[in-house]
Amino acid sequence: MSIRENELSSAPIHRLIKKAGATRVSEDAAEELRRVLETVGQIIAKEAIGLAQYAGRRTVKREDIDRAAKTVLRGIYPS
Repeated sequence: MSIRENELSSAPIHRLIKKAGATRVSEDAAEELRRVLETVGQIIAKEAIGLAQYAGRRTVKREDIDRAAKTVLRGIYPS
């Protein structure tokens, strides 16, 4: 683990993987998914900030996150 504090905790990540159908989940697998989700979340957040700024707002709204997720996760995130 790095010195930087993780934004997402391990337990919810284990639950996500188990909800997807896994019987058992290694700590390494949960840590890797946590890292990936944090990276994707930061990319979506940056895109949403850009959308809010383009609209002349300093506040990021749900709609900004939704539109950013659709842009970043094109073909994955539901329309």
